[in-house]
Parts: sequence; C-alpha cells; structure tokens
Amino acid sequence: MKDMLVLTNEEDEYRLISNALSDAHNIRQAPDINTALTLHIQAPFDLIMADIELLSADPGMSAFSSVNPFVQFIVLCTRSNTCKAIEAVKVGAVGYLLSPFRERDIHLLLPALNRSRSKDFELDYLRDRFWKTEWLDIIRSKNVGMKKIFANIRSVAPTIATVLLLGETGTGKGTLARLIHWHSQRSEKPFISIHCGAIPDTLIESELFGHEKGAFTGAERKKPGRFEMADGGTIFLDEIGTISPSAQIKLLQVLQDGTFSRIGGESILKANVRIIAATNSDLEDAVSRGMFRKDLFYRLNVFPIEIPALRERLEDLEYLLDLFLKKLNVKYGKNIDRVHPSVLEGFRHYEWPGNIRELENILERAHILEISPVMTSGNLPIETQMAVVQDIPASGTGLTLAQARQHAVNSCEISYLTSLLKQTNGRIKETAQKAGITVRQLNRLLTRHGLDKKQFKPPKTP
Repeated sequence: MKDMLVLTNEEDEYRLISNALSDAHNIRQAPDINTALTLHIQAPFDLIMADIELLSADPGMSAFSSVNPFVQFIVLCTRSNTCKAIEAVKVGAVGYLLSPFRERDIHLLLPALNRSRSKDFELDYLRDRFWKTEWLDIIRSKNVGMKKIFANIRSVAPTIATVLLLGETGTGKGTLARLIHWHSQRSEKPFISIHCGAIPDTLIESELFGHEKGAFTGAERKKPGRFEMADGGTIFLDEIGTISPSAQIKLLQVLQDGTFSRIGGESILKANVRIIAATNSDLEDAVSRGMFRKDLFYRLNVFPIEIPALRERLEDLEYLLDLFLKKLNVKYGKNIDRVHPSVLEGFRHYEWPGNIRELENILERAHILEISPVMTSGNLPIETQMAVVQDIPASGTGLTLAQARQHAVNSCEISYLTSLLKQTNGRIKETAQKAGITVRQLNRLLTRHGLDKKQFKPPKTP
C-alpha cells in the first residue's frame, strides 16, 4: 500500500479519488499546501494528487521532493489552467487530470505511475551499483536517521575497520552486520555469527578461540574456534558486553596484533578476520563500573553505528509491514496483502519494546490465524491495538482481558465496516468483496453491530 495525499479543498474530488484508490492507497487530505507539507514532513507520502492552483503556491513540488525524492505528483486542473498542468509535467509530475474527471480516468493513470516509479528506482540503481540487488529492500527507509546509517555503512563496508553496532534488542543489528559483510571485500568468505550472551563464561573462550585436546576436562579432541572458522571473512560478536574478563583480554590481543592461540595451545595463530560487534547495553557505563576493559572498548569503538528504535522511525512502519507480509505470504502460501487502517493506527501508538523483531513475530502469529485478505485486529495482541479502543467504559479497569479484547475487536469491526459501506454507498455485495468475506458473513456482522445498509445509500435527488 502507498501513502497518498490529496491536496484539494474540493470534497467531491477527494471523495471520488478516495473511492477509486482506497484499496491500493492509504489516503489523506489537505486543504492547503502548508498543511500538506506539514503532513509530508511528519510521514512522507509516495503519491500526491494536487490541485494545480494550490500546488503552484510557494514552495511548490520541490519542497515535497526534498523530503522524499521519489514522491510522485498528479496535478488536478480545469481546462482553463491546462498550461500550468503541462508545465508541472515538464518539471516532474507524472500526469494531470482534467476536472471534472471520473474513476475511469484515475485508473488510466495508474500504469503510468507504476512505470515511472520503476524507472526512478532503475535509474537510481544504475547510478549507484554499490548495493546488491537482494539487499535493496533492506536499505529502503523514509527515516532521516536510517538514511544516514545506510550512507555510513556504504562508506565503512569496503574497509577493514572494526564496526560497533549499538541499539536496543530487536532493532536489526544482525541484519546490518550481514549488510556490511555482503558489501565488503570479504563477501565471498565466511560470515560467522556468535551470540556471546548465550554462551556460559566457562565456554566463551573455547567457542571464540578453540582449544587443544586435553586442555580441560571434557576436551577430548582439538577444536577450532570461531575466529579460525571465519578466516578471511567476518566475525559478528553479538552482545559483546557479556563476555568474560579473560575473553576480553584475548579479544584485545586479536584487535591489537591480529593473533591468538587456542586454549591449552602454544602455537600463535593469525586472525585474518574483520570484527563487527554489537551490544544493547551501555559499554561506556560498563567501563566506568570496571565491568568492561577501557582499552578493548576503544578498540571496538572505531566506527560506532547507533540504530534507532522502531518507535523512533515509525514513518517506516507501513513499508516494514508490506515487506514482512510478502515474506509471510511466500512462507505460508497465503495472500494477505495489507493490514486494516485501524491496525496500522494501533501500531503507530504502540511503544514496541521488542522493536522490529517483536513486529515480525506478532505479524507471523496473526498471519497464521488470519482467514481474510486483510489483516485485522482480532488476532493481534490487545496492547498493540489500544488506539482503536475509543470508548472503553469508565469502569474499563474492571474488565477482564478477554472482555477488553472483544471490545477492541468490536470497535475495529464497526469502524472498518462503516468506512467500507460509505465507500460502496451501502452496496452489500461490493462491500463483502472488499472485506474479503461472504455476503452472509457480512450480514451477520451488520446485524451484530446494529448497522443498516440503508443509512449509507446516497439521498435520492428530487
């Protein structure tokens, strides 16, 4: 789904566009250019359909493009100002619609939109061949901070510099470590990942550096460590702040002179590896408390990259949902193509303590349970959907979780069905098709929620 803005103060035009494109776009309206620009800065739009008279006002299309260089424009005009529309097309608009227009006219422009968008990305890729094709989905972002991070990764990836990834649990540190490796000079060599926090202190040295036969009780044979396995490639040390003091000393030796030895061994081995470390803890604080070596911290902190939490990059939320749904559709053989707008609204108000990993996990569970082509709130944790609960009674604290959940589901269904019935002017068959349910199921829902299709039919003209 694309984020779309309709810049017009003509309600009839907005209603026509909304009805024509609501299945493929998340649509908002702005009555003037200042409001439109404010909304665009808060959460950049992919497509803007704008009254040419409003768009011609300062600052024009360039202000929107500076926020999102891939934003597309369709201008709305009357025959008297067609010249302005043609000028807008010359400077970048995809096309224009002559008012009064019909739904059919809007749909005729959609192929041009898709061709233009594909061309933009193709040209951008041809200008910049650095990113490998299979990673292009990962590096897309509307967030200014993430764009800077990807620019920094582009700079550091081809080098041998040690990288320290900082961020809360679930922000994607492992994915970024792989992104760095696959765009480095070592991409054809191994990428070895080790979660330091999941290995007991007594075993971490053996896991990292290996051991000789008989080095300790239970060491019945020689075992190579992860540094040997990563020879020529990259080793990713996740949760580096958890490693034992003795392992810190050996890791410092690797960073200082590129050598190490197995536990119980005398041979000095060369460590031809690039180190990427990650942590969700404050290493500087650990240094000040004597829990982490200062010299090791400085060696690791050559090129720090701090990854924002999901709640700090909510403008990417809708794109992440689309990305995960596509993966889940392939994994489970379903065709759930979008989430209901009320679900998205709930997600935008949730704190996401588990960040992107939490989002992916709850989507997978909901995807397995969902039976319609639109993901609704019924299979999602209630805490992610509190924004849709608009009228919980004052005694809501006395509700059980099941009761509160049902209240949220009812509120979501009423809002969703009301919106659809408005779009279809109360036409039951069309509403059922849009909702991805049968007419019988729809009628049951309307009866349950006391909704009457007649109230959504347009008034008869005298």
